Amino acid sequence: MEQEPKHSPQSDSPLSRQSDEEPIADAVAGQIQADSPPAETPVGGQHTVALDEEQVKDEIDIQIDLMSDPDWVVRREAAITLGEMGDERSVEPLARALRDGDWQVREVAIEGLGQVGSPAVETLLKLLRDWEVRKYVIAALGKIRDERVLDPLILQLRNDEFKDDAIDALVALGEPAVEKLIETLRDKDENVRKFAVLALGRIKSGEAIDPLITMLGDKDWFTRLTAAAALESIGDERGREAIKPLLKDPDMVVKMRVERILAKWKKQPVSQPANA
Repeated sequence: MEQEPKHSPQSDSPLSRQSDEEPIADAVAGQIQADSPPAETPVGGQHTVALDEEQVKDEIDIQIDLMSDPDWVVRREAAITLGEMGDERSVEPLARALRDGDWQVREVAIEGLGQVGSPAVETLLKLLRDWEVRKYVIAALGKIRDERVLDPLILQLRNDEFKDDAIDALVALGEPAVEKLIETLRDKDENVRKFAVLALGRIKSGEAIDPLITMLGDKDWFTRLTAAAALESIGDERGREAIKPLLKDPDMVVKMRVERILAKWKKQPVSQPANA
């Protein structure tokens, strides 16, 4: 009878099989590792940016909370910080600060809203309806170079109580307000025309010279007088020549003022406006 072949215990041992298969397993594992895309590692720069953004958000929340502090100095510093951050989330707390009981907090809130810029316009235009804060809202709008602020500020020229604030705001805007102010020189209301002349004289834009010369013929004597003063402020040679006919103006006050303007003008060289 044939005897079944005998196998050594070592050949049937799992450890033995593992030993024989290790080279194959190592080769397969090596191939899989070579074919697999490398695992993504966190990019240090991106992680740092994310942390910085989170810190900024936390800081905004902190400053917003400080806007309710009983100490006006703390509120003032918080308003300054929120303005410097320029984040849209700063708009509401800064707008609320326009009602603050301390004028120094209101003042920096105005500046802060101007620093935030265009994101603050919509909120400010809504607040413009509120008489209690209108003065501060007008000042804030004058610090934002956004075309949406122009018509509301021009409209305030019709308001006797806030016309001076509106003029100051339009002057603060400077060149961006010039075109709209020149259009306003054709307004039916002589007071509105006069206020537009005043603003243009303070802005001192070369673009306003010819329109102001036209205003020297306005039917309202005070508007003629204001136009002459505005041209003196701009200091262009065309203005000097244009106001000379007013030496024969039917209104004595206009004549006397123009005489003084021309006498003063003779004592100093005529300079071209910086933005002519």
